Amino acid sequence: MKRNILFSFLYIASTLSSSAAFAGSMPSGNYENGKMKSFSCQFCHGQTGVAKKNGYPHINNQNALYLYNSMKAYQKGERTGVYGNMMKQQLSVLTDQDLADIAIYFSEQP
Repeated sequence: MKRNILFSFLYIASTLSSSAAFAGSMPSGNYENGKMKSFSCQFCHGQTGVAKKNGYPHINNQNALYLYNSMKAYQKGERTGVYGNMMKQQLSVLTDQDLADIAIYFSEQP
């Protein structure tokens, strides 16, 4: 009985960790490229990711993978809300590499 519980636990843990790794992978980002590609982001989120307008989130110093996954979710229409359509449109022309570069740029802003 204990052995079955242990094997079940190990199976679930390995499944969850492999799913998380797949869902959370992103291309290697480049800071300088991200700085150049982030121009349109800066209108709402500020040059360094500190939003100057009320209602827009600060994205400076955020985890790069979180930023990347958030942008992917907007692209796919999985994130909605007040700014969902606007973000989807803004991100629609960007590649995965573009998103990774932008994520790295903003994640490294103090």
